Amino acid sequence: MNASAAYEQVSPVVPSWLNKGDNAWQMTASTLVALQSMPGLVILYASIVKKKWAVNSAFMALYAFAAVLICWVLLGYRMAFGDELLPFWGKGAPALGQKYLISRARVPESTHRREDGTSETVGPRLKSDRERFPPNNVLLMLAGAGLLWMGWSGFNGGAPYAANIDASIAVLNTNVCAATSLLVWTSLDVVYFGKPSVIGAVQGMMTGLVCITPGAGLVQSWAAIVMGILSGSIPWVSMMILHKKSALLQKVDDTLGVFHTHAVAGLLGGLLTGLLAEPELCGLILPVRTRGAFYGGSGGVQFLKQAVAAIFVIAWNVVSTTLILLFIRLFIPLRMPEEQLVIGDDAVHGEEAYALWGDGEKYDATKHGRNASLFGEETAESPYVNGARGVTINL
Repeated sequence: MNASAAYEQVSPVVPSWLNKGDNAWQMTASTLVALQSMPGLVILYASIVKKKWAVNSAFMALYAFAAVLICWVLLGYRMAFGDELLPFWGKGAPALGQKYLISRARVPESTHRREDGTSETVGPRLKSDRERFPPNNVLLMLAGAGLLWMGWSGFNGGAPYAANIDASIAVLNTNVCAATSLLVWTSLDVVYFGKPSVIGAVQGMMTGLVCITPGAGLVQSWAAIVMGILSGSIPWVSMMILHKKSALLQKVDDTLGVFHTHAVAGLLGGLLTGLLAEPELCGLILPVRTRGAFYGGSGGVQFLKQAVAAIFVIAWNVVSTTLILLFIRLFIPLRMPEEQLVIGDDAVHGEEAYALWGDGEKYDATKHGRNASLFGEETAESPYVNGARGVTINL
């Protein structure tokens, strides 16, 4: 019996350049990354916010995953990794089907991070929510954080596009840095507040994961520990101390502290990569041999490149995101009416996270209109609501 074409060394389904082991790892890593969002971020964001925003927070992560996936394959992938249009912008085009997949895309040497101006454009929450915004389910939040942590191994481990030494080092460093950062953040909570915080531990885990990402496969494990110590302390200081003392930061309503866990930690990771990148590890995957500043030679130049790149990315995202939001605002309000902000999920979706008796923040149909939507149009009641409420009423 002839073996299937899938098992042949070279065939139309197995091109000569395709390493099946590398391809298997890429599909595994992609699945792990997907678990970060579905269900990792869905569970984490739904649990870490106030109960009245649990459904909306989970749904934003859900539909964003679907929307970004379609945008990525239709336009984004080839804009990032396809033919060059500008020095920092590729020609956007679909990356669908075997005609594109049978040819390898070129991957440039780069480090990525993101920060935008969404919070400033949309505006702050209600004063009552800013003063008290407890998570609605701390234990479920830990489950989401755990999925996020485990999925991050695919995020960083899949970056070399191969099942090689660099991928192994990236996975190891990812976990070492995250664990160190979590412990440092928790220790600072104990020293400063007198007790450990579960939410703080999750924040420390997050800053560690974000910080190690730029250099996960480029630094030695001892350097990952150093990055974990710094990512567990510097963002902690910026969030717990500097944020409360800064008049500028007080004007921005950062609900989940994303500025500190992503912007501060991401900038820190990019700069530390420029300092700690090990020459031999860089030579394993980068097209041009480079090194961190601590290793002498051209390392100082690389550190400057990292700093300039960070400034450019911050400016690019603030400007582009602001322009996009201003354009969207021409057609769709970016902010809900005050009376609907008081209610939350029930006003937005007509659904609630838990089939329990309420906490006084119910959507009053006689006051706000039974079917009033965000745009003042009449909409039908959600067909999914009666089931959950029916169970509650029958009980």
